[in-house]
Amino acid sequence: MDFEIKRKDGAGRIGRIELNGYRVETPTIMPVINPGILTIPPEEMEDFGAEILITNSYIIYRNKQLHKKAVEEGLHSLLEFKGPIMTDSGAYQLSVYGDIEVSSREILDFQEKIGSDIHVPIDLPTPPEVDRDRAEDELEITLQRAGEAVEIAGDRQSALAGPIQGSTYLDLRRRSAKEMSNLGFDLYCIGGVVPMMESYDFENLVKAIVASKSGLPYDAPVHLFGAGHPMVFALSVALGCDLFDSAAYALFAKRNRYLTNRGTWNVKEMEYLPCSCPICHQNEVEDLVDSELLARHNLHATFRELRVVKEAIRRGELMELAGERARSHPRLLSAFKWALDKSDWIEDVTPISKKSAFFFTGEESLYRPEVKRAYKAIEDYKLEGDILFFIPHDRDIEDEFSVEVQLMEVKPPFVYPTELGRTYPYGQSLVPKQVDSGRHEVAIETIERIIDLHGDKFREICMSRELDGDYLKIDGIDKTMD
Repeated sequence: MDFEIKRKDGAGRIGRIELNGYRVETPTIMPVINPGILTIPPEEMEDFGAEILITNSYIIYRNKQLHKKAVEEGLHSLLEFKGPIMTDSGAYQLSVYGDIEVSSREILDFQEKIGSDIHVPIDLPTPPEVDRDRAEDELEITLQRAGEAVEIAGDRQSALAGPIQGSTYLDLRRRSAKEMSNLGFDLYCIGGVVPMMESYDFENLVKAIVASKSGLPYDAPVHLFGAGHPMVFALSVALGCDLFDSAAYALFAKRNRYLTNRGTWNVKEMEYLPCSCPICHQNEVEDLVDSELLARHNLHATFRELRVVKEAIRRGELMELAGERARSHPRLLSAFKWALDKSDWIEDVTPISKKSAFFFTGEESLYRPEVKRAYKAIEDYKLEGDILFFIPHDRDIEDEFSVEVQLMEVKPPFVYPTELGRTYPYGQSLVPKQVDSGRHEVAIETIERIIDLHGDKFREICMSRELDGDYLKIDGIDKTMD
């Protein structure tokens, strides 16, 4: 299996997987197919935008009729799907029931026999917040089975996915990712996150992603196992996830739940269908109640959001989109802030310049890598002249000052030499006219740091009277000027 990154925006990327003659563009979702309960026939999945599916090899293995047909005719014939198919191993059943009637070797051999394109060994998906001893013990079993899977795979043409576990212990997640990487899998699956999704525990979800990504090579394809809700796609892709799987489109429909990129709604309580997918365009609300039509809407909504995410990557606006989506739920917003505040590696992969502008959309923008980087850049400023003069960024300064004056433009949260006024993110940013307290405080702290680092180079430090009173009270300001 080959994975090529075609376009990127920070840690988010548009990529291409080539496998067994198939091509799949990422980020994308793999609809989960239960061959015993076909809510939407697999042969119709391409109409929604599906390029790859995932199914459970253990369910096929245990069902005599499905088992026989899969072995005799192959998995692609069983599901009537022309694209690549990934097979899970039964780990979910193991987590629910505590035991499954097959060994790791047996299920891997079965996946190969039926013609699966991506195999997954049996891991132990440890739930969140369990005691550390259990998390460590189950991780050891997962790692042991992963090593066996690599040996079993040998020269097979199919790809092999390495499951990353560790519960909510970030050091275990990092260790799991590093050891899986050392084993040399084709794809890495961040597992054990379904309970986090179900409980809206987005902060632990983000922590699991960040810890796992920190132990993997940057160019390794990553699958976020069990995360199929549109509201988490933008943030998850911004953190470097490439593949998702969704049973939610069908499971939620059974409970009359309508998926949106802002959350999940009870269709019985709705009067309008805000979506423009074919299902919502051609039907009334009551038509979706207790109907397969709702599953079809859910799948359309899922793929639509991924198209929005990909276009945001192409435009260099993924982080803005992630912030916008994060505001749909307080817990998602907290997770977004944590990711930006605690993840130094996000800054490492965030480009220094962009064609698009930096949009300040709220307090969470203060955690963006661009703001952190601008503050650190103060140390490298090459400031010259006799007078250091802080002015509003929107002041007309053409031919107004002599070369002896070093102008610093104040555009909260940014403060920068006027020479950088056409660069990203300084002048190449859009900020609200109303300055909130957070932006105000960052700008003042930045000015104080500039004065502390560079003030002794100047005969005089001045502040424009056009800036408000708090700026005029900063220590080190010699006088105010018009």
